Amino acid sequence: MKLLPQRRPIEAFGNGGFKFGDHSHRGHLLILPSGMSAWDGADYSWVLAEQNDIDFFVIGTGKSLLRPSLAVVKQFATLQVDTMTTSAAVHSYNLMLSEGRLVAAALIAVP
Repeated sequence: MKLLPQRRPIEAFGNGGFKFGDHSHRGHLLILPSGMSAWDGADYSWVLAEQNDIDFFVIGTGKSLLRPSLAVVKQFATLQVDTMTTSAAVHSYNLMLSEGRLVAAALIAVP
């Protein structure tokens, strides 16, 4: 489900969701060049479909740092992939977006 057809900075997060622009979303969030959408936390096919328009891919793994499997990382051979807590990922995403970088993010919602 596409929430917005463009990328926006994350203004707030926690309580199981994210706030951006005039919108809020409960659950995990996927941010791509084509926009922002709900994410199931495991499907990276949308990232692969848009990887030619992405230089940096930030993965927020919730409250704890969890490394994705080697199989997941190998899918993104052409991208700079950084995995971190969701808090750090939101801050990194916002910074890179403000700098005009080609950034995408997959964010696990935190309580």
